[in-house]
Amino acid sequence: MGRAAEAGGVNMIQGRGERMKRKTIGFYIALAGAALLAATPAPADDLTGADTLLCSSAQAVACSELEGCEMAPPREWNIPGFIQIDLAKKTLSTTAASEENRVTPIQTLERSGGRIFLQGIERGRAYSFVIDEATGLVTVAVARDGFSVSVFGACTPMAK
Repeated sequence: MGRAAEAGGVNMIQGRGERMKRKTIGFYIALAGAALLAATPAPADDLTGADTLLCSSAQAVACSELEGCEMAPPREWNIPGFIQIDLAKKTLSTTAASEENRVTPIQTLERSGGRIFLQGIERGRAYSFVIDEATGLVTVAVARDGFSVSVFGACTPMAK
């Protein structure tokens, strides 16, 4: 028995499998926390009828078929801090301050049951946004073969 096991009763030497188990457990705890936050009414802007939105990314989870899931700030995966959504033009774009000048077309847009649904495909990736109009909370999923990213954030109406 190693010294760490004797001192604390737990073997502190962990292999890759143990680290992945801890990451997976952490992922499920974070996912449960995100579900609780989504279920809790939060003060936010009402998006009903708005055609231009500014959405911020707050939390992201990336999952790989081979390596499991990991949570990190969105910027660690090159996810913009803010995205402008123009529902009339059917586009998603980065803000001028990001200096990235990224624009993505929205292929499917539907407002139904108090939610805004956006979907599209670009550069081998499929994306889907679900935005609650009453709270402004947004959930985004982006997927490609063997890899997915989920992003949680909030949106507010933009002045025209």
